[in-house]
Amino acid sequence: MKLIYNKRKIVEFFILVVIFILAIIFTIKINASTKLDRIDAFPDSYKPYLEELKKKYPNWEFTALYTNLDWNYVVNNENVFGKNLIPKNYSDSWKNTTPGQYNVEVDGGWVDTSRQAVEYCMDPRNFLNEVRIFQFQTLSYDKYTTDLNVIEKVLYGTEFYNKKVDYLDSLGNTIHTNDTYSQLILKAGQTSSVNPYYLASRIKQEVGPFLTHNSISGNVEGYKGLYNFYNIGATSSTDKMGAIKNGLEYAKDAKGASQEIKNKYLIPWDTKEKSITGGAIFIGSSYINVGQNTVYLQKFDVNNDRSNSLFWHQYMTNVLAPYSESKSIYNGYKKMGILDTPIHFIIPVYNNMPQIPTQSPDINNNEFDNDNTKMYCKGTNVNVRTGPGTSYEILTTVSISDTMTRIKKGKQSSDKWDKVILDNGIIGYIYQMYLEESPKYEIEIHFDAPLTVNGLEISGINYNENTVKSLKQKITTNSELVFVNNKGVVLKDEDEIGTGSKIQVKENGKLLREYNIIIYGDINGDGKINTIDLLVLQRHILEIERIEDIYTKAGNINKNGNNPNTIDLLLIQRHILGLQIIKQ
Repeated sequence: MKLIYNKRKIVEFFILVVIFILAIIFTIKINASTKLDRIDAFPDSYKPYLEELKKKYPNWEFTALYTNLDWNYVVNNENVFGKNLIPKNYSDSWKNTTPGQYNVEVDGGWVDTSRQAVEYCMDPRNFLNEVRIFQFQTLSYDKYTTDLNVIEKVLYGTEFYNKKVDYLDSLGNTIHTNDTYSQLILKAGQTSSVNPYYLASRIKQEVGPFLTHNSISGNVEGYKGLYNFYNIGATSSTDKMGAIKNGLEYAKDAKGASQEIKNKYLIPWDTKEKSITGGAIFIGSSYINVGQNTVYLQKFDVNNDRSNSLFWHQYMTNVLAPYSESKSIYNGYKKMGILDTPIHFIIPVYNNMPQIPTQSPDINNNEFDNDNTKMYCKGTNVNVRTGPGTSYEILTTVSISDTMTRIKKGKQSSDKWDKVILDNGIIGYIYQMYLEESPKYEIEIHFDAPLTVNGLEISGINYNENTVKSLKQKITTNSELVFVNNKGVVLKDEDEIGTGSKIQVKENGKLLREYNIIIYGDINGDGKINTIDLLVLQRHILEIERIEDIYTKAGNINKNGNNPNTIDLLLIQRHILGLQIIKQ
């Protein structure tokens, strides 16, 4: 018995030791950055925006980067004179107005930012829309998703587009090559393990659209035949062309670095290829491979993966650089039609963040009155935007009788916009004419099985019983129902319903709500599934003639949210041959 007792004590002792060690490990981890996948891992204030994006792009993945840093601590460390700059011609709301620091050019034409600008640009929740979220995209190279044509799409609109590379040597001689800029960027991505789409976007951001930019002209006095495509080492200076010359000084000899460093980064950058590739290696080894693998993290050094060294290892001083670059990256993806491919985003989270994110300095508080009124939407598919104007990105849409809380009532001199919080937590702006304080009508409507209602979309219609009359028998409502086809023509009871047709709910002639019909496999909207639909989908897949919106969903027979592909084409073919009926 004594032996058993001693063994039990030994086991208990080891259990206590393990618990103690685990406690130490847990304590250490909560002081460092922590990454958690899936939307459920994010704070509630992030979730509605990410859920909205996930609806539209099911293949996108989101990782929460818990920095375990206090929000005010982070802002205080970033709001230091000279650390974040804005063009001098911006409004005072963007600029540091402290006496002695106001409009002082830290770099030619660039001045220090306001605290509001720092808070706005650092709060990730301000940029969780389909355009600006690309500042959180991971930037590692992936050979399975990289396409030379996409790089060209990113470069479109610049002098780098579809152009072979020429450059000047130190004697002013023109050297011709057989490589295009896109080919050099692709090679640079492969060598550096950095996403070449990002490299192309970064080049556009740093040197603009013209080959004559001084950083890459090869023609700057004292730096003939030197190139710096990413403006690496181009630190701020009040001297004329000071920042550019600092960057070219780096291109010359890495500002006196060791030969080992020079060899690593292919310095001197006396050819454009060496500059593009060597600069990419610098970015990859200096930023992406040390935990700063998003545009946001390269601007704001808040990922505590580098031995508690924070806030100083920052690639650029332009406070709006992540905001600007995200749109460039997004446009490249959109032009190539690859937004629905798997894309991974890493999004920072801070402790003690404000309940409502800091608004853009562009938005004038004097144009709004504080409010707290329950409001109803009185339009169909009304856009909720990130700011008070149609130039701002769309966050989501609302429709008739959807409710929200107005927190700021617009009193602008022309078009009036209100700031609202939707019931799901999304904060945005709506054109005031689409809001009312009480609904004029309460809609009561019920759809019988097998009809499926997802928001304002109706599916589950038996395409052998898809007449207006058949559909009416499955809907119970006291309101007036009007059925129109995809061309807006009112349908009669015996007419067939197809994809793109609409059910309009009205009261005394007023449109209260409008539902969109989806019949999977009916891609041209005639209510039938036949070889015409096969042809339409085939032309879409081959990018001869693209289909959009509701018709894309009708072509996604798998119902997996992806862009229709050859598998969906095969399923329609099997349906037509009677081998496998499409399930609605």
